[in-house]
Parts: sequence; C-alpha cells; structure tokens
Amino acid sequence: MTPEVSIIMGSTSDLPIMEKAAKLLDEFEVPFEINALSAHRTPEQVELFAKAAKQRGIKVIIAAAGMAAALPGVIASMTTLPVIGVPISSKLDGMDALLSIVQMPPGIPVATVGIDGALNAAILALQFIAQADEKVEKRLEAYKEGLKKKIVDANEALAKVHYNYKVN
Repeated sequence: MTPEVSIIMGSTSDLPIMEKAAKLLDEFEVPFEINALSAHRTPEQVELFAKAAKQRGIKVIIAAAGMAAALPGVIASMTTLPVIGVPISSKLDGMDALLSIVQMPPGIPVATVGIDGALNAAILALQFIAQADEKVEKRLEAYKEGLKKKIVDANEALAKVHYNYKVN
C-alpha cells in the first residue's frame, strides 16, 4: 500500500493524542504513515520528507507539534500539499502551539484544528481525499450521519429523564 496521509509529530510523546487520527484513518481504510520529525532537532530530515512527500503519493499531511510548534509551518513552506496542523498541549495549555501554528505568513497556509484535535485533523484529511475518492466520500457521509444519530438518540434519552419542573 502507498500511504495517502502522513501523520508527522514532533515527538513520540504526541502519539497518545495522534492515535485518534490514526484510528480513524484505519477505520476508513485509508493508507497512512506515522513518523516523528522535529523542525528543530532534525531539520534536514523534515526538508527531505516535505520535498518528497508528493512524489511518494502523499495527498495530505497532518503535522502535530507543541510549544514553539514550528513543524507544520516548516513542512508547509516546502510542499504544495495541504498541511493540517494539530497544536499539542504542553506548556501554556497548548495556546503557545495553537498561536504558533495558526499565525502563518502569507503564502504558507496551515489548516489548523483545535488543541489536541487529532480526530478533526483526520476528518479534514479525509474530506480532502474524498474530493477524488468516492468510496471515502460515502464513508464520510455515513460517519456524519452517525454523528447526527448520536444527538437524536441523546435527545430521546433526555426526553425520558424526569424532573418535577421539566417541561419537555
């Protein structure tokens, strides 16, 4: 299999957060890879990765980083592939990483999800892929219908909860 999505994290300590993305991609049967690269500790490897990703068949890159969080922006500066940044909470409750990732200069966009938002990053990656893959698009539609059903079911359960002054 050729990976279509690349999950890159600044450190393997980010894996407990990023495995949410991996599990969803696995559930959708979209081939992916996971690697640790650091914009500060392994800049040469980051450059080699970013410049070769498209030729290797990668369609979307999910890049997670905490603190200074340079990794998503550095990768985005070296490729035309969509890059989704996942700010990881560490110092300052992840606000440092969020601001670092979202404040990119003109011409170097990084789509950014919420702090520790690996699941949303995977969904966004799947939405990119679904533009050219009908199978993924159908699975996304079913997934989102399932989200709706959870709320409908929750309201049905709430309707059965009794309080003396509850009117619905």
